[in-house]
Order: sequence, then structure tokens, then C-alpha cells
Amino acid sequence: MARTVQCVMLKREAPGLDRAPYPGELGRRIYENVSREAWGRWLQHQTMLINEYRLTPIEPKARKLLEAEMEKFFFGGGSSRPEGYKTPGSED
Repeated sequence: MARTVQCVMLKREAPGLDRAPYPGELGRRIYENVSREAWGRWLQHQTMLINEYRLTPIEPKARKLLEAEMEKFFFGGGSSRPEGYKTPGSED
């Protein structure tokens, strides 16, 4: 039977992750409180941030920014899109 969590993002019980997706305390909190579906949403958001800000994830400064955004995405008020960002395929 799949492990479930009370997802902080979806506000309901949902299938959880198989392992902590990130090291340290933040990874533990995500493992305990974030569903697979919500993690997938983060991965899409993270990809958009990397592309829009032209980040190189192996650089310490970029990793710090992504970690801060991850914290906000799940446990803060949410991570914002870059100013002027338009969803691909939108009419704007």
C-alpha cells in the first residue's frame, strides 16, 4: 500500500514521496508533508525558474535561490513567477 501524507499544498491526503527529495531538514519536511502531485508541480515551477532566470543549478548562488523558492512554494506564501513571465501558449 502506498504511503500517504496530509499534503500542505493540496490540503488533502494524497500519495507521498518514496524518499526525501532534497537533503537536510527541508528534505525531511517535504517528505513528511508534500505529496507526489505537489512535488511534480514544484518540479515544473523549478524548471520555469531555471529557464527564466537562466540559472545553472550547480552554482551555489543558484542552488540557494532555488532552495529559498522551494521553501516558499511549499511552506511560505508560494513562489512567484518572474516579473513579466507569460505561460507558454497564452494569448497575452
